[in-house]
Amino acid sequence: MPSHPSCHIRLIAPSGYPHDREAMTRGVQRLRDAGCTMDGVDVIDRTELRYAGSDAQRMADINGLATLDTLPDIALSIRGGYGATRLLEHLRYDALRERLAGQPLVLVGHSDFTALQMALYAKSGLVTFGGPMLGPDFGAQRLSPLTWRHFWRTLSSPQGNASWDCGEVAELAVEGPLWGGNLAMLCSLLQTPYFPRIEGGILFVEDIGEPPFRIERLLYQLHLSGVLKQQRALILADFTHCRPAPYDNGYDLADGFRQIRQVAGIPVLSGMPFGHAADKFTLPFGVPARLRVVGRRASLDFHGYPHLRQAHEPSMA
Repeated sequence: MPSHPSCHIRLIAPSGYPHDREAMTRGVQRLRDAGCTMDGVDVIDRTELRYAGSDAQRMADINGLATLDTLPDIALSIRGGYGATRLLEHLRYDALRERLAGQPLVLVGHSDFTALQMALYAKSGLVTFGGPMLGPDFGAQRLSPLTWRHFWRTLSSPQGNASWDCGEVAELAVEGPLWGGNLAMLCSLLQTPYFPRIEGGILFVEDIGEPPFRIERLLYQLHLSGVLKQQRALILADFTHCRPAPYDNGYDLADGFRQIRQVAGIPVLSGMPFGHAADKFTLPFGVPARLRVVGRRASLDFHGYPHLRQAHEPSMA
């Protein structure tokens, strides 16, 4: 148990309902065992069709942050799925900006949560985090040491770092805003008011369950729309269960990525732990960052994001 003040976590459920209740319960208990105070646990019990409650309930999870008397340290999404897109037109962006700007609130999730990250940044300028969620990560039967340690170390400091073996040999040093998330969600918001206009950025993408040709097509959408050419680098993170079909005749993800490298016109890296795999970094959306590659080692430094008031790196429970 940590010897310093408890970390206050509020659960939010903006997307799908908990299909694995045992994982949710395990995640809550694991965080409590690490010394965290858990709030909003009742969202785990909400179900309406495929969603974690009605649109109004899920919307209130986000809008309610603007009216809380005391903000939590962390607002943690329970899982992804689908549903966040339905909320975007109804979020109180001005109120959220007024209440949360300059506050140390950490709002974190991934997958479908990417839609909220993009909208909050585009409409309110708020920095959120791509990172672990309650059920699939903190509630996993085997908790990833990398995920746990990087989450707390990043959130406990005003500056962070992520390093990994990228497989590329060319040296690289670029700077720009760090942003990205789920590839399908990014593309779904192109040409909408919720797609942030970021130039000179470092863009990272991941996805799950899409055949390789669809991954290539989504990346082409970013290319043909002009988004890729406005970036300084593209990082291909985890693409989980993206398997070819017999019709693909040998074509796979590597072929699609090779094609994108040929047309993107910017450096394209791979291998970063982020997405739907067990190991994932915690990455702030929209903050200044520097990406370096020396040999086959990539290093990403970032700063200027909300972080916890007190240093808090509990041991794995």
